[in-house]
Amino acid sequence: MDVSTFYALFAATCFTLVGLWWNVVQSHPEWLRVPALRRVVGGIYLSFLLPALMGLFAQVGGTEQPGIWRSGFIVAAVVGCASTLRLLTRERADGTGSGLRWHRIAVAVLYALVAVVGAAPEIADAVGLRPIQAEALLLILLVMLGHALVWRFMAGEGRPAESAPPSP
Repeated sequence: MDVSTFYALFAATCFTLVGLWWNVVQSHPEWLRVPALRRVVGGIYLSFLLPALMGLFAQVGGTEQPGIWRSGFIVAAVVGCASTLRLLTRERADGTGSGLRWHRIAVAVLYALVAVVGAAPEIADAVGLRPIQAEALLLILLVMLGHALVWRFMAGEGRPAESAPPSP
């Protein structure tokens, strides 16, 4: 695996997804007026922004200076995990987002794994990968879950009933 090329393409793709999400949100200003929706919209934003930032850290550190990417991955993963857990807590308290609960739990687990591999890279040896490769696989899964979240949100799941699109 050419780590540098992968992370360059990965980061660029994730930043493109951030921009596309901004365009979607811009065309739905009503989403930002409802606190529960605003939190979900922000969670989707982080689903693409944090992996993009991790991709940049991997580019800067590469295999020559792993401390750079490891530190960046740990910080971004802690932010992602904490944000996701906070979103889960808020959704449980206000009764929204129940259709997305398992999805969010999976995201929190993936962020935790990213942080663990960043902190203890020797764990990747257990599956025959270099740590930066194991992180790449975890980031791919995070972005895949981000796409699933967008799809489910656009289909009306995780939104208060008054903001969901009409059923066919």
